[in-house]
Amino acid sequence: MSERNLAPRRLRRGMAVVGALALAAGLAALGGGTASASAPHAAAPLAKHHKPQPHGRFGIVPMRSTSTASTASRVHTFSPESGGTGGPLNYGGGPVQHNVQVYLVFWGSQWDSDSNGVESYMQNLFSGLGTGSDSWSTVTSQYTDNSGSGPTFGGAVLAGTWVDDGSAAPQSAAQSDIAAEAENGVSHFGITPTGDTQIVVLSPSGTNPDGFPNSGFCAWHDYDGTVSYTNMPYVLDAGSSCGANSVANQLDGFSIVEGHEYAESMTDPQPSSGWVASDGEETGDLCAWYNLGSISLSTGSFAMQPTWSNSANGCAMSG
Repeated sequence: MSERNLAPRRLRRGMAVVGALALAAGLAALGGGTASASAPHAAAPLAKHHKPQPHGRFGIVPMRSTSTASTASRVHTFSPESGGTGGPLNYGGGPVQHNVQVYLVFWGSQWDSDSNGVESYMQNLFSGLGTGSDSWSTVTSQYTDNSGSGPTFGGAVLAGTWVDDGSAAPQSAAQSDIAAEAENGVSHFGITPTGDTQIVVLSPSGTNPDGFPNSGFCAWHDYDGTVSYTNMPYVLDAGSSCGANSVANQLDGFSIVEGHEYAESMTDPQPSSGWVASDGEETGDLCAWYNLGSISLSTGSFAMQPTWSNSANGCAMSG
């Protein structure tokens, strides 16, 4: 979508976006976080809610400079395990997400002055993922849980967008702070998280969530006991190490890195009880920074990495 189709930024401050609205009228009002068919609802008060209990960092996207060579050699050496699933991902007995709903939380007043178009880029990405134009997400559908069902897609996965600009995001957020902001998102959207909920906490430029960029990662995901959430730093601050200009433009890293975490949050939402390799790697880890390319969605073209497919015994860009 072009920038002129995006609703004014001021209309998005403090507003939730109902995910179902992202399906309306060819997703015509995506970038502003609201659909023309309905008005947004007010933020739910920050009432008593679950105290987050971070327990790890999973599906870590390593910076490209330290991972590309090892990944390129590794993905060609796997062979189906005798008596196993037909590939390196094995099921641990836990849940997978069936009808994923992604909520984007742009953390901090610093986002009010961001001029790189990250908000609209991410909203357009998730307003296209899950639609009929998306064959990238469907690689994950093979990974079923004890019910026999895996991720399915019947429309845009974007369920809500919130720019939390009441105050600035902290300069150096700890993992517990990021988990708490995910819970703030739960309260704002007025939702009761289900196993299908993902909260993506996007930190603004110039901040160092969990030590980024000096910690060597581009992003990770976790489960705090209530909701699956992702720590998504402002990866453009790390330049090409986190994917900038690796396929099409400077925002490539946002879709590559967050696409990695989105897929892993579906297949292993409560790490590491879902689909995980014997060495602890998840579906995105096995193909990190390998064979990058573009996918075409109804909302635009986006840089992505492949994810691991047991059925193909390799990294796949479509399923």
